[in-house]
Amino acid sequence: MNTSNFNWALIPSFLAALEHGSLMGAARATGVSQPTLGRHIAELEDQLKLVLFERTGRGLQPTAQALELAEAAHAMQDGAARFSRMASGSGQTVQGRVRLSASQPVACFLLPPILARMRQALPDVVVDLLVSNSVSNLLMREADMALRMVRPEQSSLVAKHIGQVALRACASQSYLQRRGTPQQPGDLLAHDLITGDRNTEIEDGFVALGFPASGLRHGLRTDDLNAQWAAVQAGLGVGFMSEHLIGSDPTVTALLPMIELPVLPIWLTVHRELRTSALMRAVFDFLADEVPQALSGPAKP
Repeated sequence: MNTSNFNWALIPSFLAALEHGSLMGAARATGVSQPTLGRHIAELEDQLKLVLFERTGRGLQPTAQALELAEAAHAMQDGAARFSRMASGSGQTVQGRVRLSASQPVACFLLPPILARMRQALPDVVVDLLVSNSVSNLLMREADMALRMVRPEQSSLVAKHIGQVALRACASQSYLQRRGTPQQPGDLLAHDLITGDRNTEIEDGFVALGFPASGLRHGLRTDDLNAQWAAVQAGLGVGFMSEHLIGSDPTVTALLPMIELPVLPIWLTVHRELRTSALMRAVFDFLADEVPQALSGPAKP
C-alpha cells in the first residue's frame, strides 16, 4: 500500500462502524450520513485490499483483519486528537470558539440565560453547543468541554463537581384536577406515567419499591427529555423531572416528596491541555461560577 496516498480521514468512520456495529449506529453517533460512512468503509477496504466487515442483516460484523487493525487505528485517532488539543491550548487570548456538550434539559433550559450572560462578559467567545443525552467523547474532540452527570475516569481530563440536580415526581394542575393527587407511592399505579422508552430507570425504580413494572400505566414513553417535560406541562400524566425545571412553571406541581429519586451530580469537564488555554479557562471558570447559582433558583420562563 502506498502510504503517501492513504486517506487518513477514513479512520474515524472505520472506528465508528467498529464501535457501533452498524452504519445506522455509527451515523447516529458521528452525525455523518449512512451513505457517506458506507463509502468511507468501501474506500478504506479498497485502499487496504482487505475485507473489514461482513455485511449481515443485523449490521456489520468485523473480520479478524479489522480487529487486528483496531488498536493501530485508535492510536492514530488519539494522536490526531492530541495534536488538535495541543494546538488549541497554545492560544492565550480570550476569543475563539468553544464546543460545549450538554444534555437536552441542561442545554435548553439551564444554559440559555447563562450563555446570554457569558456573551456579555466574554463577547469574543462563540459557543458551539452539542445537545445530546449520550456522553460525548472529549478525548476524540467531539467537544472541548462538557456538562456531565457522571465523573469521567480518564486521567487526561479535568473535572469539577459544580452542582447537583434533584429529581421529583410532578404533574400539571390540569392533570391533577382530572385524576386526583397521589398521596403515596402506590397511588401512582392508578396514574398515567411519563417515562423513558428504551431507558427503563423509572420502571426499575418502581420494581425496587416492590411494584411490578407490568402494573404501570403509561401516558407517554419517550427517551427525549424535552418531550417528557412538554408532556408533563400538557397534562399527559405524572413525570419525573428536576426540581429546577419544575420550579420554572407555576402550573406544574411537585409530588410525593417521600420518594427518594436519584440526585444527579453535575461535572464540568475539560481536556487537561485545554485547561491551560486562556479561552478555555475563562469559559470553564464562568460556567463553574454560574451553573451552581442557576441551580439554586428556579429556571426563568
